[in-house]
Amino acid sequence: MKKIILLLVILFSFIGIVKSENVNSSVNQDKDDGGLAKEARSAVMMEASTGKIIFEKNANEKLAMASMTKMMTLLIIMENIKNGNLKWDEKVVTSEHAASMGGSQIFLEVGEEMTVEDLVKGICIGSGNDAAVAMAERIAGTENDFVKMMNKKAQVLGLKDTNFVNSCGLDDDNHYSSANDMATIARELVKYDKILEFTGTYEDYLRKKSENSFWLVNTNKLVRYYPGVDGLKTGYTKAAGYCITTTAKKNNMRLITVVMGEPSSKIRNSETTAMLDYGFNTYKIDTLLSRKKVIATKRIIGGKEKKINIGASEDINILNTKNGVRRDVRYKVSINGIKAPLKKGDVVGNISVMENNKTVMNVSAVSLSDVKKANIFVVYIRGLLNMVKGTI
Repeated sequence: MKKIILLLVILFSFIGIVKSENVNSSVNQDKDDGGLAKEARSAVMMEASTGKIIFEKNANEKLAMASMTKMMTLLIIMENIKNGNLKWDEKVVTSEHAASMGGSQIFLEVGEEMTVEDLVKGICIGSGNDAAVAMAERIAGTENDFVKMMNKKAQVLGLKDTNFVNSCGLDDDNHYSSANDMATIARELVKYDKILEFTGTYEDYLRKKSENSFWLVNTNKLVRYYPGVDGLKTGYTKAAGYCITTTAKKNNMRLITVVMGEPSSKIRNSETTAMLDYGFNTYKIDTLLSRKKVIATKRIIGGKEKKINIGASEDINILNTKNGVRRDVRYKVSINGIKAPLKKGDVVGNISVMENNKTVMNVSAVSLSDVKKANIFVVYIRGLLNMVKGTI
């Protein structure tokens, strides 16, 4: 009897080991990266216009992101320029705190004045920590208050694995993000052509007409060596390893790639290149609806013109594989009651994008032109004409 019990214990132990091995095998299969980004701790590739994830590896892991932090700093700078709080030619005075930043810098001196445009160049091309802090202080008063703005913007964007402690990316245990969150920030940033103009520049100069002329060389070497790359931001610290968020455009498709925790800059660049090659070779963008196309013409109440043309607020793109079956995607337009006055771009309804009878995207329907409110004379004449038509 004892021998039988012993045999049963051994048998069940063996079964437990087999089950454990099978579970571990399935986990490894789930984490199979398809040969991309093998050396990276975390990686993601996104198509920018649709936000579709093409490839991911540990994409939500919280990691140090080094100077990729500056993408959020740049996003807030661009929003302040857009809303009129900043101007490109405004001169910003360098504080002692900004000038004291170590790491990568453009060597600002205490009290030095530099234009917003040159400081942004210093951030985009030279990854200047001092330039980032100078702009943070100009916008929020202190870097600490600017960091609060960064974290608030992270919440607005729905970033769940990100927390900022500084504006430039210096190591801190509470300063972290994920590849997925970095790609989301990048997707917002590439909407600003001026940023891509700077991040796509390989070399430039600051203080051009002075004795302290400073040569800027882009820390992102792919700008020079990979066709179509025009951004975005590199990063390196001891805690973060080698990181880079890259964007490239070919034909009408823009890709965003992120690798984090790479062992060297050479591997960082080669694995990014392989991701871009895979994305451009495998996928394409088909435009379901161009924002320039008139999708409806509707009557407008109280307008100088009787009707307005309506279109989409942005191009509606569909990501398809080059060799696969094209997805069957359609759209449906819903228009609200429209009253004058209207400005070009004002929202007048919604466009629902449907796939397999399910809504996969919503885009605003907008006025494609300005419509002024009709004056009282026009309203009176129209009233009379309607009365005459009613008696005929």
